[in-house]
Amino acid sequence: MNNAPARPAIEALNITKRYGNLVAVDRLDLTVPTGVCFGLLGPNGAGKTTLIEIMEDIIPPTSGQIRYLGRPRSSSFRQQIGIMFQQTALLAFMTVYETLATFQALYSNSHTLEALIGLCHLEDIRNQLNDKISGGQRQRLLLALALINQPNLVFLDEPSTGLDPQARRNLWDIVHTIRGQGKTIILTTHYMEEAEQLCDQVAVMDKGKIIAQGTPPDLIRSHGGGGQIRLPRSSLDKIDAPVPLKYQTMENHILLETVEVNQAVGALLNAGVDLTDMEVKTPDLETVFLNLTGRRLRE
Repeated sequence: MNNAPARPAIEALNITKRYGNLVAVDRLDLTVPTGVCFGLLGPNGAGKTTLIEIMEDIIPPTSGQIRYLGRPRSSSFRQQIGIMFQQTALLAFMTVYETLATFQALYSNSHTLEALIGLCHLEDIRNQLNDKISGGQRQRLLLALALINQPNLVFLDEPSTGLDPQARRNLWDIVHTIRGQGKTIILTTHYMEEAEQLCDQVAVMDKGKIIAQGTPPDLIRSHGGGGQIRLPRSSLDKIDAPVPLKYQTMENHILLETVEVNQAVGALLNAGVDLTDMEVKTPDLETVFLNLTGRRLRE
């Protein structure tokens, strides 16, 4: 019986990418395990797109190496992966079914079209022209195209950008199904809720480097900081003693920041503070992202 650990799906080893004096990726190492949904997060200009394009074999690194399943990539690598680009031009005069059939012909190992249509919920639009489908339908079609060669490694570049909440949730359900089939997914997104919902592991990238990596719960514990308690100022009107915690006074409310929310709530109760209209915000992946990369707007 072979108990050897599974080889990583893909590895970036000491990757650097320079454009003149600009270093987009800076001596970066990254390992993506097999069979996970792996999120790559970062602010604009962090180097995410450059790194992903190097991993996809679209552009070469200045130095370093990409390894696929423990080995240097072979000439068949592009046939073995699936890529859902953020922007893809589709021929307006072709139907959804004709588009799938055209792409299917490019691969020696491909899904059946009926299986793809069912997986990506394209039944109702299979005979629609590409320029007559909605944004959510288009994204499901692009996802189907990324899966048409039955890849074990799938790159999803901001797959739900611009979608309404219903279409986004529908796309998430499809990603969950793909993940359940044992495929490895590398996902870039600016939606922290999306990363938290879909990803087994997350790496945060900034200034060309990975600055944090782990499961979403682990990152929240390590980098989330404390929670916030918000109360109306009127909540303090009926207490005689000072509030036993530090807080900020705003126009109509007070704001307390605390590492231990339960202890803070207990202290407020013991002090007789009215907690009827209390709002509690615990740290999430968005908090982690802002704590690690800063809150200054980047262009």
